[in-house]
Amino acid sequence: MIGNIGPMGALIIAVVVLVLFGRGKISGLMGEVGKGITSFKKGINEGQQELEEEAADTAKDVTPSDEKDKV
Repeated sequence: MIGNIGPMGALIIAVVVLVLFGRGKISGLMGEVGKGITSFKKGINEGQQELEEEAADTAKDVTPSDEKDKV
């Protein structure tokens, strides 16, 4: 049923929501949504950097120095 809403239906729904909640509340809500998305992306980037650092740490050469001389 929702898939059958055309552009005119979406416009009517948007107008009703705007009338019910007002422009101030909607813009504040959108601001919060934007902050949440930004925070989510920042968290993903930090987690990815953490994983890359851990991978770099595990890739270090841990051969004892006296063993390195033998090669």
